[in-house]
Amino acid sequence: MADREFDIVLFGATGFVGKLTAEYLLGAAPADARIALAGRSAEKLAAVRAELGPAAAEWPLVQADSNDQASLDALAARTKVVVTTVGPYLRYGFPLVQACAENGTHYADLTGEPLFIRECIDRFGDKAAETGAKIVNSCGYDSIPSDLSVYQLYKRSVADNTGELTDVTLVAWLKGGASGGTIDSGRAMMEAIAEDPAKGSVMAHPYSLSPDKAMEPNVGRQSDQALSRASAIDPSLDGWVATFIMGAHNTKIVRRSNGLLGWPYGKNFRYREVMSAGASATAPLVAAGIAGGIVATMAAGAVLSRVALGRKLIDRIVPKPGTGPSEQSRRNGWFTMRTFAHTTSGAKYVCTFAGKGDPGYQATSVMLGQSGLCLAFDTLPELAGILTPASAMGDALTERLRAAGITIEVAPA
Repeated sequence: MADREFDIVLFGATGFVGKLTAEYLLGAAPADARIALAGRSAEKLAAVRAELGPAAAEWPLVQADSNDQASLDALAARTKVVVTTVGPYLRYGFPLVQACAENGTHYADLTGEPLFIRECIDRFGDKAAETGAKIVNSCGYDSIPSDLSVYQLYKRSVADNTGELTDVTLVAWLKGGASGGTIDSGRAMMEAIAEDPAKGSVMAHPYSLSPDKAMEPNVGRQSDQALSRASAIDPSLDGWVATFIMGAHNTKIVRRSNGLLGWPYGKNFRYREVMSAGASATAPLVAAGIAGGIVATMAAGAVLSRVALGRKLIDRIVPKPGTGPSEQSRRNGWFTMRTFAHTTSGAKYVCTFAGKGDPGYQATSVMLGQSGLCLAFDTLPELAGILTPASAMGDALTERLRAAGITIEVAPA
């Protein structure tokens, strides 16, 4: 890639998260980094560049459209890495993945859509592996904290010679809001399943993103639904835990990392994610409400997505794509993920992955920006194809995020 014109092209730079990522790259990238902004409208791109100030004045602008394969092919051929915030990826993402796979261009996105990743694996995985392209999905709050936490727990168990991982549970605490883009991605998946019910199995099966299901641990049923006392996970925890809405996606990413790395996490590796519902007297009701509300919302969305009138009703209710919270709200957000792991020797560890800023916006722009920089400038494993953050960038990305102010620590539990 030495002859490529750019190090990183940010596609979707005029969107809400795209602008945040551009701002982050402006401050975090090396002074000599060759960064370009890409999107459909040259006028809007120029406005974003102007808002970034004099330091970005020389950043080139590249017009490209998700509905124009030739423009995406040309874009991918000019750069080492494409970072994209253009979703829902099920609707708009496949042409760019195809362009990167065919041109041997590295790629990072923010998808939380298992259906999109499964189709990318099936359609472009072999080509990306052949050309050396690292197509890395889920490089934001979904699913970097989950993926890197388990990866670092595995590395610690190897360093301590304490055996393989067995039962591993992530507990999430956070303050932040759901974006219009995230909700729109959920809609895109519901609509896809409404058109083809067979795709529902991808959402339901814990190993649906595995490189080889036959090699996966046989540990019985694993469910993403949760309603229990937190102390059942670890005696140090108080209160109750409930279903974590992104757990169904994140757990698939973690299990795919295990497979891509050669299943080193263990023959009895079980993984799940939950979120804290607090320790107040009403916590059990809160936890039950979260668990039941998620199921009810998903069921209602699936039904409404089947008909035009239902889709119009959803349009009236949910936040619009491209919208997001104020700067103050983004700065006031935070997240803490604590992942508790047991090993075959009886050792117990906890990985803390924590940061400031709204996880879906402020923190995600850091994670996505550092993923792009990592793919562009760091020495990484030779593995190529449709990858995960841990399998593509594990230790290098961990160190970058630590340097960026995110806490990633593993300690005995």
